[in-house]
Amino acid sequence: MSPSTVITEENPPVPDLSPLPPDFLWGVATSAYQIEGAVHADGRRPSIWDTFCTRPGAIDNGDTGEVACDHYHRWPQDVSLMRELGVEAYRFSVAWPRVRPDGVGPVNAAGLDFYDRLTDALLAAGIRPFVTLYHWDLPQAMQDRGGWPQRDTAEAFADYAAVVAARLGDRVTDWCTVNEPLCVAWIGHLEGRMAPGERDLGRAVHTAHHVLLGHGLATTAIRAHAAAPASIGPVLNLSPIDPASDRPADLAAARRLDGHVNRWWLDPLHGRGYPTDMVATYGVEPPVRGDDLAIIATPTDFLGVNYYFRQVAADDPDGPAPYARQVPVPDVPHTAMDWEVHPAGLERLLVEVGQEYAPPRILVTESGSAWPDVVAADGTVTDPERTDHLERHLAACAAAVNRGAPVTGYFAWSLLDNFEWAYGYDKRFGLVHVDYATQRRTLKASGARYADLIRTHQRRTATVDPVAVRG
Repeated sequence: MSPSTVITEENPPVPDLSPLPPDFLWGVATSAYQIEGAVHADGRRPSIWDTFCTRPGAIDNGDTGEVACDHYHRWPQDVSLMRELGVEAYRFSVAWPRVRPDGVGPVNAAGLDFYDRLTDALLAAGIRPFVTLYHWDLPQAMQDRGGWPQRDTAEAFADYAAVVAARLGDRVTDWCTVNEPLCVAWIGHLEGRMAPGERDLGRAVHTAHHVLLGHGLATTAIRAHAAAPASIGPVLNLSPIDPASDRPADLAAARRLDGHVNRWWLDPLHGRGYPTDMVATYGVEPPVRGDDLAIIATPTDFLGVNYYFRQVAADDPDGPAPYARQVPVPDVPHTAMDWEVHPAGLERLLVEVGQEYAPPRILVTESGSAWPDVVAADGTVTDPERTDHLERHLAACAAAVNRGAPVTGYFAWSLLDNFEWAYGYDKRFGLVHVDYATQRRTLKASGARYADLIRTHQRRTATVDPVAVRG
């Protein structure tokens, strides 16, 4: 199916997106380890995810990112897909172990060349590159030297950021420093469900601090080494938090979970330091030195917000920090990830973050959903659940803008079905279906719908030439 194909199933009306600004940015997003494959090609060395995938039972079905979507070799086709979709921006990540395989030391020219070619192709296609510098693929050599719990990793990250900015920063103007530090610290070092698979609260708190410090150091490094003016921001995965009941214990649990998921990251990035209630909850002091907090709060140009679900919290005094468990919400739609479909949460989140922290701009840097897609006999993929999810979350962005939230862009997750971390290849988020055996790409109905929404917005907001009108 091509992006120009008309969706005929009752020809659904366009949701009310009129509050979105005329220059609203329409994009798609991916990450390196999830799509590139070619993990041994052209000087790349292992990342912590290559190592984690070898751990028995860590990844569903024993899947790995060794081939993934083979984007490393098929990127021209993927750029063509984006051009057909009509997206205006592409958020992709640079693989640290492809550029600086040992984390520090010599730069791998072949790795930089790949991203250089990709950047040029995107610009030639009229697509704005948004570079994410860290989307979880720490070089294994850095992990062997202590990983994110060590301060040296934050400093090495800034050096790597400088290398990439010096090479791409004459053309790339939009930079995301770190993606979802919550996942790096809490899921990777506290819960053990992501690389490097640790379960240690102390190391998790140290990781959290050093990832945020790395963000601040990298922000300064990009500005120092990019030739073009740079727009820079961190990317956080945030959730609105509701208590499971009005019991005081559940109300307190919701406050702790909000601290764990949201305030622990937002507060230091906005100059407030770490929330004292959460330091007390963890019983671990972040390893702050000197002017670390000022570095973390280095002014940025936007805040990236990734949103997938809200969380409902109940008290769990015998569980791990933050001593709150998520309570499932019954009798509502859930995605294949068993995540509640709750677009109202996105509107609420954007409005509340805008009011509480006043970021200059907010970009929805990820939003999407996984469903059990079926390829029809004629090769098409009709995915009404994903289409509905997309429309309702875009409408939530428009409603947030209408309430004053400074939302200026939306990046659908994801361009392609891909390696979904510990879930392997079973969970599909893409607007484009990938047959992993053949690497054939097929645009889903949701992708065609996204293309239609983009075109409709562009037509509605196009500037009218007054000379042409006068004739």
